[in-house]
Amino acid sequence: MREISIVPINAIDGELLTRLALCLEERFLATAVVRAALAVPKSALNSMRGQLFFSSLASRLTSAYEPRGDLVLGITEYDLYKTSHQFVFGSSSEAQRCAVVSLHRLRSEYYGDAPDENALFQRLLKESVHEIGHALGLRHCYNARCAMYYSNSVFDTDNKYSHFCEACERRSRANKSA
Repeated sequence: MREISIVPINAIDGELLTRLALCLEERFLATAVVRAALAVPKSALNSMRGQLFFSSLASRLTSAYEPRGDLVLGITEYDLYKTSHQFVFGSSSEAQRCAVVSLHRLRSEYYGDAPDENALFQRLLKESVHEIGHALGLRHCYNARCAMYYSNSVFDTDNKYSHFCEACERRSRANKSA
């Protein structure tokens, strides 16, 4: 992977995305570029759930931003879901080289707490590393501190690191050279 294209879905704080890009460059030793926003209207939401279906967003992202062998990471405020999950913090498609992270449930306000920009950024970084890991072929890890650990709740996200454990790091390097 040479480049990670970070694509805001509608309006996302530019400073947050720039900070994320710098951290992802350091973690993955790849250039991270914040691209122009992709407009996704509220009409794209499932009207019964008030959520956005991950697969439809991934299709929009990959058709608008061709990954060209690199990776596209979408960041959205919309609450996401998948067929098998009531909600997801993010999801990815290895085949499409695409990942998406939602800020919706990563915000402290969602849980009735005061806004916390640092907590939001740390959660965004951890979930972005997690989803990029999936897009690179990694599976969930049983190490609760590894970025590849499955987060059932925001508490799981808070508990893990923003990097891979040694085993996942080895798998990541093996996948890159394969």
